[in-house]
Amino acid sequence: MLFDIDYKITIGDYQLMLLDSVEIHKSVDLLADNCMIKLPGTALNSVLKVEDSIKRGDRVTVMVGYSGNLVKEFFGYLQNISTDGGSISLNCEDSMFLLRKPVADKQFVKVDIKTIANYLVQQTGVNMKVESSLPITYDKFVISKATAYDVLKKMQEETKANIFITEGDQPTLQIHPPYLDKGGDVKYSFQVNIESDDLKYVQAEDKRIQIIVKSTGKDGKVKEVRHGTTGGDQSTIEGNGMDLFSMQKVAENEYNRLLYDGYEGSITGWLIPFVEPTWSAEIVDEEYPEKDGWYYVISVTTTVSSEGGKRKVQIGRKLSNG
Repeated sequence: MLFDIDYKITIGDYQLMLLDSVEIHKSVDLLADNCMIKLPGTALNSVLKVEDSIKRGDRVTVMVGYSGNLVKEFFGYLQNISTDGGSISLNCEDSMFLLRKPVADKQFVKVDIKTIANYLVQQTGVNMKVESSLPITYDKFVISKATAYDVLKKMQEETKANIFITEGDQPTLQIHPPYLDKGGDVKYSFQVNIESDDLKYVQAEDKRIQIIVKSTGKDGKVKEVRHGTTGGDQSTIEGNGMDLFSMQKVAENEYNRLLYDGYEGSITGWLIPFVEPTWSAEIVDEEYPEKDGWYYVISVTTTVSSEGGKRKVQIGRKLSNG
């Protein structure tokens, strides 16, 4: 049975009636979810002038699905409008857009992640809560000529945390260790709903990894923590200002994220089933049941056009056997 692609996209008070394509990218490794909406440059032989109806900062809601059964795939804000190759591109960002505001310079001493995040939210004036379970403390943390978004991006790069915003009556800035936040469940079968894949089955014993976390203390001296196999492939993380306990936790989390028996790579399917990063995906294969298992979803790229709707799902660490 064939299903027709359907959509409802609103930007401010304006509802799009024409669409070339939409691509939504969500990832635990990125600070913000992004949505790219492409429109034709002309309609009925006239140049399409969307700038007359929409502007930067307008709320954006994207709902897509089959034959009228729509699911909200993205909520955020219009970041900018660009024209390229005869088409119009609307670049959108989730509620992290609200934190792209400058904050006052400040130096913290012996401060945890949640305190820094609360300061950022307070400085921007955004009505947003903060929830954090990340046990990271900085001996020294400096904010200088930066936006709240810039500071959060720096913290994510240094701690490898999952930092994202959940919507609701009041948006909430979430900060958690990798793989701790748990979304829904989804099932993929090579025989049923996987169109293509670039998966490779790997074994932990074949990997030799060493994680190095470095931090410069208040005295200017560089501290270093190592975790993993000596002589293995090294990955270095700059944890500027972190205390030793936090450096150790970052090294352990990153090592555990990379070392496991199971698949790595991505699968591509259709709009059904729905899935988002932080979900647990069960992957089954009737031909190789020994490789069945549950995996943490790292990123999802959803595309919709006249050619149909697809999702590319990148998986991360194996959570359990099937």
